[in-house]
Amino acid sequence: MEHPDLVMLLFLIGAGFAASFIDSVVGGGGLISVPALLFTGLPPGLVLGTNKLAGTLSSLTSSASFFFSGKIQLRTVAALFPLSLIGSVAGAFTVKQIPATFLKPLVVGLLIAVTLYTLCKKNWGNQSQFAGWTMKNALVLGFGSLLLGFYDGFFGPGTGSFLIFLFLLLGFDFVGASANSKVLNLASNLGSLATFFALRSVNVYYGLPMGLAMVAGALVGSQVAIRKGSTYVKPLFLSVTTLLIGKQLWDLWIG
Repeated sequence: MEHPDLVMLLFLIGAGFAASFIDSVVGGGGLISVPALLFTGLPPGLVLGTNKLAGTLSSLTSSASFFFSGKIQLRTVAALFPLSLIGSVAGAFTVKQIPATFLKPLVVGLLIAVTLYTLCKKNWGNQSQFAGWTMKNALVLGFGSLLLGFYDGFFGPGTGSFLIFLFLLLGFDFVGASANSKVLNLASNLGSLATFFALRSVNVYYGLPMGLAMVAGALVGSQVAIRKGSTYVKPLFLSVTTLLIGKQLWDLWIG
């Protein structure tokens, strides 16, 4: 495996911190971490696996931070965790057989719909409106967790945004939606990371330094979200989804 020099190492540490600060709250850290890893010259296949290593450390840290703040519904995420994990393993294996590029137009459309819906619902997510569990809620979250886990392993951009939107639809506030979605994102990261390791598609010399920087970024980002609440999380969510839309449109244009 190729070893990074000191300049590249410092670059990855800075990029990792910035990526996880954002990702720990609303997802979308791949907008920073994936281009940074591509800049090292790693092949695209190794970039995805290496990014999963760093991202897993980030999501583990932010999940722990939200857990100790009391923002996570343990029974809910415990039931959904295996579904997200299984979905991501299936997605990571599938992407080795089928190119994921055909999903880009669909993802752009879904991200635009999520952003516009959130903008139009002025007070949406400011306070929790979750009325309790029903069979419908359980089915929506169960299927959504499995599907988005598969998507994260197969393609990935916007997974955090889609997970937050899923919880918002069921009446969670922005901070609660972000907290619970991070645990499911951790599950999908673990599943796809294990698959990438099995396929020898992870560079630990690049992934671990970036991942350790992401631990620090995730601690800072999640604590800021917990203290400032929905008035901070909602604008960041809208900003990141808008950037994700722009990135996917750019990829379609140059592709």
